[in-house]
Amino acid sequence: MSITPIVPTDEEEPIYNRLFWLCYLANVMLVTANAITFRFADLITYLGGTEELVGDIVGCGVFVALIARFFLGQGIDRYGVRRLWALSALIFVVGAGGMTVCRSLGWEIFALRMCFATGIAGMFTCSVVHIQQNVPQHRRTEVIGSLGSSGFVGMILGTQTSDWMLRSFAPGNAQFYALFGIPAVLGLCYLAIVIYVTRNDIHRRPKVTPAAHQLLFRYWPGQVVVVAIMMGLSFTVISVFLTRFVSQRELGGIGTFFAGYAASAFVIRIMTRRWGETVGRNKMITLGLMGHAIGHTILPSITQEWQLIGPSLLCGFGHALLFPAVVSLGTESFPSHYRGTGTTIVLGFFDAGAIIFAPILGSIIDRWGFTPMFYTSASVMTLTATVYTLTANHSLSKDIAIPQNQELCASLEEAID
Repeated sequence: MSITPIVPTDEEEPIYNRLFWLCYLANVMLVTANAITFRFADLITYLGGTEELVGDIVGCGVFVALIARFFLGQGIDRYGVRRLWALSALIFVVGAGGMTVCRSLGWEIFALRMCFATGIAGMFTCSVVHIQQNVPQHRRTEVIGSLGSSGFVGMILGTQTSDWMLRSFAPGNAQFYALFGIPAVLGLCYLAIVIYVTRNDIHRRPKVTPAAHQLLFRYWPGQVVVVAIMMGLSFTVISVFLTRFVSQRELGGIGTFFAGYAASAFVIRIMTRRWGETVGRNKMITLGLMGHAIGHTILPSITQEWQLIGPSLLCGFGHALLFPAVVSLGTESFPSHYRGTGTTIVLGFFDAGAIIFAPILGSIIDRWGFTPMFYTSASVMTLTATVYTLTANHSLSKDIAIPQNQELCASLEEAID
């Protein structure tokens, strides 16, 4: 860890301070840069590639990023957030900058996409770990959610910027210089902020830094990992297959959906930022899963572009509740000095959901069409919500934070080791 977590007192320091807002700005930059590169498939097509090749390149990037997460967590515990955060930003800049000038469909584009995906995974993970270490434990869910709202701002800015670039620049190389060059510049600005906000960090390395798989089995987060996988399923539906669905039905584009999705998630995230303490994270998970499930159930009936607004609002509602609750619950089973690995493990289950369900959902579409695919995803999430609701511990006192004796037992266990 980089800074000893703050122990809650009767007079806590405000969490929405300069550090928080600088991290917020950095996150807006990162998501904006990522959203601009949603046009990656256009680059591959321009270079003569196929849709299948796009899937292969993106899939390789996600797979490598998932593997890298396990080493990333151990690296954070061993070397501190500062070094790994800066390194991740540099890797991202290499990936985005390289794709700016790369005009080959050989191994180079695969390698650059791997750098791009790995850098993003590391940057997101380090930002969540860093902000968790600087707030009281009982407000971690709130601050994760508040910081995460920056992503919705970046999603809107990035998609609007990419549309503007395509209209403003001549077709061809000029467009792709802008579409990938601007993210690389934003990555450098992000790196500057990271160096500044971590300049006073002091890292205390644990005596032992076990591998991620050892910590996973020792501090198994419980059934919340299934919910994390469901988030990967949902994101696969809306980020990969929704585009094909909209094109097939000639609904105009996905801009309407993502504008509603981001706006809904941002507003709900702000309105419910204290629900982790009042309503409880387990109820947030149940409501979030059902928001996604209902949204996916409505999508097959869409016949006009404006009708995308309804399911987009529901899916945005689900995202707003799920992410902070899942990350907070999933990571708190890990002792504070292994929180870096814990965070990477939980976020890794999001990627696992995409890797598991992308080929399954794609096969359903090829054989039976989009409607069965949407109903399948909705059914799986409804079943997960039902089982989770029946099996989770809904005691609000245990839902809000780890009991103190649990932290003590974890510390004693590490001392014995």
